[in-house]
Parts: sequence; C-alpha cells; structure tokens
Amino acid sequence: MRIVLVTGKGGVGKTTVAAATALASADLGHRTLVASTDPAHSLGDAFAARLGDEPTALTESLEAQQIDTQVQLERHWGTIRDQLMDVFDWGGVGGLEAEEFLVFPGMDELFALLEVNRNARSGRYDAIVVDCAPTAETLRLLSLPEVLSWYFERIMPAERRILRAARPILGRFTDIPLPEDEVFQAAQSVFAGIEQAKVLLGDPEVTTARLVVNPEKMVIDEARRTYTYLGLFSYGVDGVVVNRILPDQVSDPYFSRWREIQRAHLQTIDTAFSEVPRLRLRLFDDEMVGIDRLRLLAAELYGDRDPVFDFRAHRLFRMVEAGDEVHVEMEVPFADREDIEVFMKGAELYIEIGPYRRSLVLPDSLRQRQVAGAKLRDGVLTVRFGPSRRRRRRDSA
Repeated sequence: MRIVLVTGKGGVGKTTVAAATALASADLGHRTLVASTDPAHSLGDAFAARLGDEPTALTESLEAQQIDTQVQLERHWGTIRDQLMDVFDWGGVGGLEAEEFLVFPGMDELFALLEVNRNARSGRYDAIVVDCAPTAETLRLLSLPEVLSWYFERIMPAERRILRAARPILGRFTDIPLPEDEVFQAAQSVFAGIEQAKVLLGDPEVTTARLVVNPEKMVIDEARRTYTYLGLFSYGVDGVVVNRILPDQVSDPYFSRWREIQRAHLQTIDTAFSEVPRLRLRLFDDEMVGIDRLRLLAAELYGDRDPVFDFRAHRLFRMVEAGDEVHVEMEVPFADREDIEVFMKGAELYIEIGPYRRSLVLPDSLRQRQVAGAKLRDGVLTVRFGPSRRRRRRDSA
C-alpha cells in the first residue's frame, strides 16, 4: 500500500500531475484512488468527469474522489456539534452565530485527512494519490495528526475530552445539557482516526510527498521551504516534477530570454533537490484534459517507471532535541571533515562541502537560534543549534 501526496504552489499544475500519476498507476494494474483535498476542486475538470464525495470509477482500476468537507463534517462532527448546539441554545446563543462558532479553523483539513485514512485502511486500494491543496494548506494538513494527537493525549483525557473542551462555557450555566454516550463515542472515533492517520502518514514506506514546481523563482523558493517543513514533520519527499518547461521546438526569438531564465532556474532546482529524482515535463501546446491526454502526459513524465512503487522517500534532515539545544542531522556520504563549513545567513543554513554549497531554508523554530557547532561522524553531519533567543533573554532577566 502506498500513498503519494502531490503538492505545490497554486497554479503549478499539481492536479494534472496527480491525475496523470494515478492514471499511470491504474494502467499498470494497481487498484488506485486519486482523491482531492483541495477545497477548490479541479480534479473532475482534469478528467473531464463529474466527481463527488464518494469514489467514482473512471477505468477498470482507477477511482477518483473530490472530498466534500461538509459531508465529512456531518459524518465525524455532527453528533458533537448537535450536543454543543444544545448547550449554546440553552444559554441563549443560537442560529447562524452558534453554527459558525462550532466550525473551527482546520476542520476542512482534519476531515479530509480522516477520509484519506479511511480509504487507505479499507483494503480496496493498492495506491492512493492525493491531490493536495496548495502548499500552505498541505503543511497544515500534515501537521494536524501530531498537533491534535498531543492535544487529545495531554490536555483532554479520552473519557472526558468533549466535556472539558466545553468547560469555559459550562461554568457559566447551571443544569446545562450534558453529553450522552454517543457524544463521547463520536469524539473517540475522531481521536482514533487521528491516531491512525498519524501512524499511516508517518511511515515513509507508505506515505511520501511529491513536489510540483515551475521553473520560476517564487515557485522554487516556496518549494524549498516546503521541502524543509516536510522534513521538520518527518515526511519524506520522493521526487520533484518540474512542469511547463519550454520545449526545444519553440525557436521563436521572442522566447530566447525566457529560455535563459528557465535554464538558470533548472540548475537551481537540480542543486536544491539533488537528493531526489527530478522529473521534467514540457509545456504542452494543448490543454491536458481527459484520460487520453493524461496518458500522454504520464508517458512523457514517467516513461517505463512505475509512478508510485518505483519512488522512495528521502528525508532532507531530522531534528533531535538535546536539552536546550536542537540538533539537525543529515547524511553527507563521502564528505571529509576538512571539506565542510557550516554557517547561517539570514533565514538560511549554508553547508559547504569542498566546491559545493548547499543552503537550507530554516523553519521558524530554528531562526531564533544560532549555530553552536557541527560534527561529522559515519557520513552524518550534525549541526548544533543553541538555545533560542527568547530562552536566552528569559534566562538573563
């Protein structure tokens, strides 16, 4: 079983790549589902087919789904919402105001995640390709299992999590409607789904991310940040699809300057994502819509490779907390200690190995720290970051 999360900046062509990837997987005989978690669904447009919240068969081995978060909200949150609505109604707050209050930020991502988990564990599919929302929403989606799992486990004991969540409101009233057993069961079901998704998505043998970029500076910069943050949450990247490259057939002088710009950006992509496969896809002279055109696109993109099972996860780095310090570890095979230099510049960590320089866009949590040292042992470079500036200011106060 494999799950491939296809993501990228809005407008780079990730939906088309996700659709072509899933179709190529199905054409190889894998039972494949392609599911869209993007609220602005365009997966149906890519296939020129009408899609809904339930998987729809497109070929013998391919099904497609546009996850409807309203349907998922009713499925997972309906019982809990109704209980809390009774509480608000009892307290004199009702109507649209109460309904809006009970739809919390992040719910769209949460319920889309639970639906992906449900399908992955159904036994119906060999591969699931997820057409994710643009990168910011995708990162929020992927961080939810870790964050919510911590919240449920540390803040709210399982047997009373709903009651405690409502405690600030309950304390204002007397004789307030108390939750029935089905409310706690619904909460337990949500929590169990989050725990399952955490295990499923956190396994690099099962789940990988695939980035889609265009050879443009802002797109590449965002993809590099995404690459870093995926590593922060321990998600492996299995490849980068470089889309809309000017083909050699375009010889008009008007595009000469644009071709030079793309050539420079392609070199940047090769350097920034050197650990993973970079797959190039030309700018087509037609809209790649419908199964026939998607097959053509997939053939150019993957050739004879299996679009799912021939790709494996690579993690850019891993972070380890060591007291007040944070250690960032990354593999640098064949490097010699004398050849390595490490330094920070702005929001980036630079690593020089001989004539080669690599820069990593740091997550916010590390930008508040300074490099305290680095060491190389058995092909693994460990960069030590000292206490955060906030911690140092607090200790000196």
